[in-house]
Amino acid sequence: MHKTLLTGLLAALVAGSALAQTADSNTTPSADATASATASTPAPAVSAVSPEAALIERGHYLAIASDCIACHTAPRGKPMAGGLAIASPVGEIIATNITPSKTHGIGHYTEEQFAAALRRGVRADGANLYPAMPYTAYAALSDADVQALYAYFMKGVAPVDVATRPTDLPFPMNLRWSMKAWNALFLKEQPLPPQPQRSAQWLRGRYLAEGPAHCSTCHTPRGWLMQEKPDLQLAGAQVGPWYAPNITSHPSAGIGSWSQDDLVAYLRTGRLEGRAQAAGSMAEAITHSFSRLTEEDLRAIAVYIKDRPAIATGDAQGSGSRFDQGKAGNALAQFRGRTLSAESPEEIRGARIFSASCASCHGYNGQGSRDGYYPSLFRNSATAGVNANNLIATILYGVDRETEQGGHVFMPPFGDQPNALNKLSNADVAALSNYLLKYYGKPAATVKAEDVEVIRQGGPRSPLLLMARIGMGVAVAVLVLLLLVGLMVALRKRPDPEHDWK
Repeated sequence: MHKTLLTGLLAALVAGSALAQTADSNTTPSADATASATASTPAPAVSAVSPEAALIERGHYLAIASDCIACHTAPRGKPMAGGLAIASPVGEIIATNITPSKTHGIGHYTEEQFAAALRRGVRADGANLYPAMPYTAYAALSDADVQALYAYFMKGVAPVDVATRPTDLPFPMNLRWSMKAWNALFLKEQPLPPQPQRSAQWLRGRYLAEGPAHCSTCHTPRGWLMQEKPDLQLAGAQVGPWYAPNITSHPSAGIGSWSQDDLVAYLRTGRLEGRAQAAGSMAEAITHSFSRLTEEDLRAIAVYIKDRPAIATGDAQGSGSRFDQGKAGNALAQFRGRTLSAESPEEIRGARIFSASCASCHGYNGQGSRDGYYPSLFRNSATAGVNANNLIATILYGVDRETEQGGHVFMPPFGDQPNALNKLSNADVAALSNYLLKYYGKPAATVKAEDVEVIRQGGPRSPLLLMARIGMGVAVAVLVLLLLVGLMVALRKRPDPEHDWK
């Protein structure tokens, strides 16, 4: 769907890769199904075209499936020319120019160098990429799909001879060579393991979800070195200012209550009426990627995702899921006629802000519009999630999503953007969030002004930077101590001139 470190460096969800896996060598009937499901991605039906044109077209489809454009295109910038600042837990990572420009892009890359960058995170000059570019997922790409992507980027993308500003992370994260150690620990340079007992559709869905679409990159929690936790695959994780929720098959914590048709509809349009709407990076992925995939590929992804093990997170043992909380209603009547000031109780401030900035679209009872364009605020995952981060982010950043079947959905931001309808302070956003949570979602959840500031600044920071600095300081101290000890030992072993003279 929409929009790169130690893997967590990234937090944010980059894009771009390909769609099929090398068939395994097993010759049993089940293995034949495996080969069929994981063979190189077919290009959309094209008549009377050259083999090169067909290869480029297939590469174009793979780039769409990988959502490359979301991360490598700056606002109002030229396609794939880079420049987008991607929020990560340790600082901003600047997306690079991946057009075939020979001066500022990747036009000088050989196919082998392109494959190394895509699957191993190594640039043509030998420097390491940060996993904000999800090469840990793209490691699963087949040689044939890498070849198709290379053909597309070299011959199907217009070169843009414009430089992007370099990524400038704070020390010691700016030491790219440190990624060599991280890759040695966490990068799996191998195709997905064969599972001949599975259907071709399931295998295709696994390839797409774990490879090009890199679902796990955003939806899987990370460890203290920012590596994905495989035992919690798809159980939900913070990605920049947005929270990628639990999408396992758990009935309350995840999307176990969704059918395969529901998931396909959501991927195609970015919304599931009465349950969820895509915003942030997911909205970008819907706009640029999922909504443009074939029905067969969307169905395959749904089959695989719905088959993932159920993982309980948050208050999963409580009543209901995040899709069935709250009800219609409001508390506006009790606040009418009361003056709003900086000293007003928070609930009065929240109610007044809701009435002035939200009710005209979402309804005075929070019921949304009849056509569903403006969703209801109850039975809405944003107001009843495992945390309130997506509610805060939606208020601050708004929603901008466009699909062929879902139309253009837009909600203005209320943060610091130039097009913000009404720039709300942290205290205002907290008051509004708490009002919405109390009357339409999870009353137990509360938001403080400090929580809003964290999301406004791009999301939670990782302790990794501090840990790395402390670790390097300790290492230097130990090294100095060892040098001093060595020096003292050497001095003690030196012969005594006076003793030798006697």
